[in-house]
Amino acid sequence: MSSAELTPPEAARWAARAGLPLPADRHAAVAATAHHIHSVVEVLRELDFGDTPPAPAYRVEQEMHDAAV
Repeated sequence: MSSAELTPPEAARWAARAGLPLPADRHAAVAATAHHIHSVVEVLRELDFGDTPPAPAYRVEQEMHDAAV
C-alpha cells in the first residue's frame, strides 16, 4: 500500500475482495483504522534492530538464571 491514506470506498473494495463485505456505515471507520495501523507499522519499519536476535533465540531460563546471579 502506498503512503496515501486509504479512502472509505477503497476500504470497502478491499474488504469485498477479501470476502468481507462491509455495511456502508463502517467504511470510514475501517479506512481510519487501516490508516492508523499503517502509520504504526511505518514507524516500526524505521527502527534499527541491529544485533537483536530473532525471537526463537530468546531463552527465558537463561534470562532468569542471569538475573538471579
